[in-house]
Amino acid sequence: MEDKKKYEMEFPIQVSPSLLYQYISTPSGLSEWYADNVNSRGEYYSFIWSESEERAKLLSKKSPERIKFRWDEDEGEEFYFELRIQVDEITKDVSLMITDFAEEDEIEEGKMLWENMVSNLKQILGSA
Repeated sequence: MEDKKKYEMEFPIQVSPSLLYQYISTPSGLSEWYADNVNSRGEYYSFIWSESEERAKLLSKKSPERIKFRWDEDEGEEFYFELRIQVDEITKDVSLMITDFAEEDEIEEGKMLWENMVSNLKQILGSA
């Protein structure tokens, strides 16, 4: 298997960090924008899309700041995806920081997927 490469993205979102945290850290919040349905049982989350289901383990969660998962297929690897809320100390601008891994030839596709999903999230939150 090819080595996956880490990539990071930043999305400014005009919303309170506490509200944004609800959308990135709860099954109901993630179901609104990330997957068609999300269920959790203990430290495992099931992400369901129309034709597929993927399971991820919750690696860490720090309220109201970040949440980090590892897909089952990456078990035993260093790969993960993290959703982190960053607030600028001075301007108080809020950004959603995304860290993910993909094979080199799939990074652009991964970035486009995140852009589409975060665009859905912004619509739901009423943040242009």
